[in-house]
Amino acid sequence: MQNPYWSSFVKNLVPYTPGEQPKMHNLIKLNTNENAYNISPKVLESIKEHTNNTLKLYPDPTAQELCEALAHLHDVHPNQVFAGNGSDEVLGFAFHALLKHKKPVLFPDITYSFYPVYCNLYNINYKTIPLTDDFRIDLKKYNAENACGIVITNPNAPTGLILNKKIIQHYLETHPEQIILVDEAYIDFGGESVIPLIQYYPNLLIIRTFSKFHAFAGLRVGYAIGNSELIEGIRRVKDSFNSYPLDRLAQIGAIASIKDIQWSINNAQKIIQNRQYLIKNLSELGFKILNSKSNFIFASYPKLSAEFLAKQLRKENILVRHFNTKRIQNWLRITIGNETECQTLYKTINEIISIY
Repeated sequence: MQNPYWSSFVKNLVPYTPGEQPKMHNLIKLNTNENAYNISPKVLESIKEHTNNTLKLYPDPTAQELCEALAHLHDVHPNQVFAGNGSDEVLGFAFHALLKHKKPVLFPDITYSFYPVYCNLYNINYKTIPLTDDFRIDLKKYNAENACGIVITNPNAPTGLILNKKIIQHYLETHPEQIILVDEAYIDFGGESVIPLIQYYPNLLIIRTFSKFHAFAGLRVGYAIGNSELIEGIRRVKDSFNSYPLDRLAQIGAIASIKDIQWSINNAQKIIQNRQYLIKNLSELGFKILNSKSNFIFASYPKLSAEFLAKQLRKENILVRHFNTKRIQNWLRITIGNETECQTLYKTINEIISIY
């Protein structure tokens, strides 16, 4: 039943559904693509050190020190960086600032499901482009001349498949009038970033997150990198919505994580090794698994439905993500856990399929 005080606009909204965050004990949680490994101790020390009475003061509204650290990390200028409260918020600002035009924005039919939510929220016209039969993004199908821009997640979610940097560069060269927004939430687990291309293409915007590579899902830090004029557009939307989106401790922690970047690199290598373990062993059990370059795999078992398999795993206190969506209803997205979690997952799946 709808609340009579809701506006007609809210009544028609279909919100994004986040991954389940249950309160179960002894849970192996492989459903929301959180990092399997701990935050750097240096980050925790820095946050603890700054947990004091300065918290009574507003944070830096521009997160200037963090933007400078990110600029140094990615070899760009600080005015080409925007930092916000998680990449979801940064994406929302970017959609509103750059994609609200008469022509529609284009993105894949199977991708991050927040994109159509943003479009409906901001009244942005959009069109989805089907992935190929093998779940790949084919940019040849993106007729951007009839669109204001395109949005792609690279590697894509939930498939984990990646577009080659040269393919994206060719598209940029041939479509200079459209915004090309590349969501690189998972790029650090085996892909090549297109950030170096921003010096050549003023229509390119990259969105990144600290939630995956830096293990910051609970601190909510995201950022955008692009031409300074694109960044200014995003900042205008931010300052019309919330002048202080990124709190003091999040900024402090993110800066400390950048300074200790090798910690995150080492953890990413462990995740990549665990990913290869699961791909190899589950494939030997008869699973079809896409060649993921993310901190998750996309897997299908021909003899059991994905929904049934997800329910059986849940009975064993293992959560994975099942999307009851056309084309992918028989696939599971499985976050890469630590070594013990991956071994337990494999053992449990083996036991389940041996019974059924």
